Amino acid sequence: MRTRSASRMLRSPLVVVTLIILTWFSAAFLLWPNLNLLAETFFPGGEFTGRAVERLLSSDRAMRSLANSFLLAVVLSITVNVVGIFVVLVTQYFRIRGSRILWLGYATTFLFGGIVLAAGYKFIYGSDGIVTELIAPYFPGLDRDWFSGFFAVLFVMTLASTTNHLLFLGNAIRDVDFQTIEAARNMGASDWTILRRVVLPVLKPTLFAVTILSFLVGLGALSAPQVLGGEDFQTITPIILTFANSSSSRDIAALLALVLGAATIIMLAIMSRLERGGTYHTVARVAAPLQKQRISNPVVNVVVHVVAYVLFVIYISPLVLIFLYSFMDSASISAGVLSPDRFTLENYTRVLSQGSVLRPFIVSIVYSGLSAIITVGGLLFVTRIIQKYRTGLTTTFEYLLHIPWILPAAMIALGLVMTYDEPSPLLGGAVLSGTTVILLVAFVVVKIPFTLRMLKAAFSSVNESMEEAATIMGAGALYTFRRILLPAVLPTAAAIAALNFNSQLDDYDTAVFLAHPLYQPLGLQIKANTEGGADVNAVANTFVYTVLLMIVMGLTMYLVYGRGSRRGRKKRRSAVTAPTEPAPDAPVVPTNAGEAHPALGATSEVNPPPPVASGSTRQ
Repeated sequence: MRTRSASRMLRSPLVVVTLIILTWFSAAFLLWPNLNLLAETFFPGGEFTGRAVERLLSSDRAMRSLANSFLLAVVLSITVNVVGIFVVLVTQYFRIRGSRILWLGYATTFLFGGIVLAAGYKFIYGSDGIVTELIAPYFPGLDRDWFSGFFAVLFVMTLASTTNHLLFLGNAIRDVDFQTIEAARNMGASDWTILRRVVLPVLKPTLFAVTILSFLVGLGALSAPQVLGGEDFQTITPIILTFANSSSSRDIAALLALVLGAATIIMLAIMSRLERGGTYHTVARVAAPLQKQRISNPVVNVVVHVVAYVLFVIYISPLVLIFLYSFMDSASISAGVLSPDRFTLENYTRVLSQGSVLRPFIVSIVYSGLSAIITVGGLLFVTRIIQKYRTGLTTTFEYLLHIPWILPAAMIALGLVMTYDEPSPLLGGAVLSGTTVILLVAFVVVKIPFTLRMLKAAFSSVNESMEEAATIMGAGALYTFRRILLPAVLPTAAAIAALNFNSQLDDYDTAVFLAHPLYQPLGLQIKANTEGGADVNAVANTFVYTVLLMIVMGLTMYLVYGRGSRRGRKKRRSAVTAPTEPAPDAPVVPTNAGEAHPALGATSEVNPPPPVASGSTRQ
């Protein structure tokens, strides 16, 4: 079967050309940069040396950053699960008043995360923040740097990372069999017993996935430790950035990146082994959907409501305060005053009218847009080849395209910098380091695994009889792809492009290594505005940037999901009000093919992806 599939594949000139381009791309941007990073670390002159290891072990700062990263990763995987499970239960499982409003508050991190969220919390709770300025007169002995260090980093990253629970765990909890819950309650089981013995076992596979995500996010954290960590709490990635900026310490930066990559791979292997060895109580989907459960204990019910709304306030406070202060004048922002008579549009006028101020926002939109189009457009045909022709060659390519999932962004960026800072035969003698292209390449590379997996799921959901009918009628492969397959997966492709676009609008982790000095994206500008020497106008500009980001991200998601869901509701209503009998010989066409949320997948083979994928976890 594989031999016949391979011969069919190689008979198509278009497929052969695609595989040749894919071979070059995989070698140039997925394999060689990472192998070269390894060679530059341990074989700098062509001979093995352990000098980088010795220098790393003798550096107290580097060793402390390693310890801090693993500490943050372990603790974060616990706190995120505690908070994430709670917000999913109060919005999806328990009968809580105002649960829809609570969900909207918890989902605000979908609109902004990473450097924007860290900067927002610093502007609110930092040494010169709004809250600190308000409470300082009442507490003369208050340490103005109270919101910094490990606590601040853990606090912000915990809230930012619960988006994975809302997305994946919120979807998984709908698979719980309501009849099983009712049977357990009739047998006298308490709410806690039902939750522990019936509900949570169904969620175990998803909990494993989000735990991996949380651990890896903490391990590779950059923006939150840089903005909020201070001098006392720095992690691996900020140290890699510091060492990478000096040619004399680049070997330590490369070694730290390799340690980060090895830890990522080991963690994925351990968690996958634990997941395979576990016993999970799966429950079949039944006709009776899950109904929200009332908390029978009145005291517990009140406590859960109070905690839910306290979390709601914590979640929405950055968004609300940033929005309100974006309309305040400079004096009000400095003094932490919020008054209607200080309302002004001066900040928006300055950002939108001055080219130098608006430039970072435009640069980010261009980079994100090009990256989304290139990644999705380039992988559409590649994914179809991998999905259709199951050969050893296509399987190898599929594994290669997943490399960015098991490597941290810092290692990918450092590999590109150290590999292409001189002419390379792989690029026809061109140099990438210091150009505007290298950041675009990195943006495309880090989004390949997520895009590939979602597109593969979309193609798998297309009815094969449609393609077979076209082939029987004499249609060529390219014509069939363009007229039948592409329209079927286009809604999912557009949704993936929207997610990729939004997640890279405020990117900092990759841009800080690779951005061109004259074309600084928004993430770098926001980080610069969080520095102590930034003037009040810079702070106000950051507020405006954040509001504009939320508008662009929200509009993008509405154009992709909102309009699609409205069309779906109209189709369902029309089907109910005017049912029709299908023709006996009519072909079976998949309804709303690929219109499911791409992060959830279109088929059952899609599981929550490993890291660096989701923009919401960017720290």
